Amino acid sequence: MSANTTSQEANTVETQNLDLVFQTRDGPVHALSEINLEIRQGDFISFIGPSGCGKTTLLRVIADLEKPTGGSILVNGVSPEQARLQRAYGYVFQAPALFPWRTVEGNLKLPLEIMGIDAAERTRRAKESLKMVNLEGFEKKFPWQLSGGMQQRVSIARALTFDPELLLMDEPFGALDEIVRDQLNEHFLRLWEKNRKTVVFVTHSIPEAAYLSTRIVVMSPRPGRIMECIESDLPPDRTLDIRETSKFLELSHRIREGLRAGHSYD
Repeated sequence: MSANTTSQEANTVETQNLDLVFQTRDGPVHALSEINLEIRQGDFISFIGPSGCGKTTLLRVIADLEKPTGGSILVNGVSPEQARLQRAYGYVFQAPALFPWRTVEGNLKLPLEIMGIDAAERTRRAKESLKMVNLEGFEKKFPWQLSGGMQQRVSIARALTFDPELLLMDEPFGALDEIVRDQLNEHFLRLWEKNRKTVVFVTHSIPEAAYLSTRIVVMSPRPGRIMECIESDLPPDRTLDIRETSKFLELSHRIREGLRAGHSYD
């Protein structure tokens, strides 16, 4: 199944008949099958599906952390390897992955140090990124002095320090309690509305996918296939209260039905 776009719109990610087969001691494992997907510039796309369906694997292919064994993929019009070398994307992992011996500011500056950015610019960008995630004043704190939600906000800020057009997020709020998760969902949606980065987001949560996304990509159990691409008709300036509305419940129902259809895929 393909998520179509018009010729006037730029695509950040394009795949055609993408396949990925892992070779293991027990034989080949078919992880992804015939993935046809177009992600428009400025989209907020969520991948949702059962555990083991290939959501994270597809994200890793986009990031050039896995190599497809069939089909093709372009990221910003070039190969994933070229996009990685051009630092065209930021990646936010399930865990914050912060260095405990570095302060918040030190963690934010690390990718900039690797890129050879001068000290004054590193400080400016770190400060700007912390402001984006409402953590001003925490520059000198160490990760262990922060809550889990705050650590994940630092991780998001770090991915934004080099101003990538594409943000890849692998269940970044999955390990947090529901209250903190709701808060970060709302905060991150406000942030996305301001900067309009292209976001590709992996989640197991139907409410999270429905609340955050412009489009929801529903995937089947392994081998991962795209069962449906659902366009959201929710207003852009939504708050958490929208989850009580009929439109939100209808969208969640469509996602749930897509997941059920995926489980019956033959």
